[in-house]
Amino acid sequence: MRRNRRVKIVATLGPASTNEETMRRLFEAGADVFRVNMSHATHDGLREVHGIVRKLETEFSRPIGILVDLQGPKLRIGKIESGTMRLTKGDIVSFVRREDVGGLGRVHLPHPEIFESVENGHMLLLDDGKLRLRVVESSDVRIDAEVLNSGLLGSRKGISLPDTVLPFGALTDKDRADIECANSIGVSWLALSFVQRPADIEEARKLSKNRSAIMAKIEKPTAIHFLKEIVDLADGDHGGARRSRRGNAGGEGARPAEADQPRGAQRRQARGRGHADAGIDDLRARAHARGGVGRRHRRV
Repeated sequence: MRRNRRVKIVATLGPASTNEETMRRLFEAGADVFRVNMSHATHDGLREVHGIVRKLETEFSRPIGILVDLQGPKLRIGKIESGTMRLTKGDIVSFVRREDVGGLGRVHLPHPEIFESVENGHMLLLDDGKLRLRVVESSDVRIDAEVLNSGLLGSRKGISLPDTVLPFGALTDKDRADIECANSIGVSWLALSFVQRPADIEEARKLSKNRSAIMAKIEKPTAIHFLKEIVDLADGDHGGARRSRRGNAGGEGARPAEADQPRGAQRRQARGRGHADAGIDDLRARAHARGGVGRRHRRV
């Protein structure tokens, strides 16, 4: 089976589609790459996908890619006493380091790195960006933030900080274990979430042992400061494969109140490096150029 097009179609697998029959139909419909979201998938599930993909490759005599999408750091607030609390536009909410049950305008935030790094004016996005707050005052033990839109906040919801450079890398212990599993079976791509700096790509490259191509996902505006270096270190056409996400990445790609900023950042990406996503076929030439790339890496 030959497909005469440079654009590649990525199909994200979920519980309903991770089976041989459905994956065969997806491939026949045009899918070139199957994406496995490691926020939800297990290592056994990844191995199952790998086995099905290799079987389909033999059946159709065509390479099929596997993209392992790493979860990245997951930051969450603490427990709220009543289970939920209402945030009203204009209110000031205090985030505190001391381990305590939240309520009455106070939220426990069990991440000291955030207190050390956040600055006045930075945005806080809660519950996948459903709630937006702006920092008005911060210290080593407390952050006061103004609520920009009303809504309910539940216990242990996610928090993201699009304006803040946090003092840890994009890879967690879970991500490292997932990369080790991917290395053991052989996958085409590793997608790195919440990239902040070039060192994040370098660490992923080292852990992957050059067996998989690296995709840098540009989800944090702070990554724009190092965009050229990140793109040069990532794999793909025009020097770097990357994508800007909107909506589900902790809200960091979707900020209704400041929509011009991420759109402008995306325009700078497009102007700076050309195409936003790499053609999979071009990976082979780059893999050989780097040298030391195994057979698993070339199977894209």
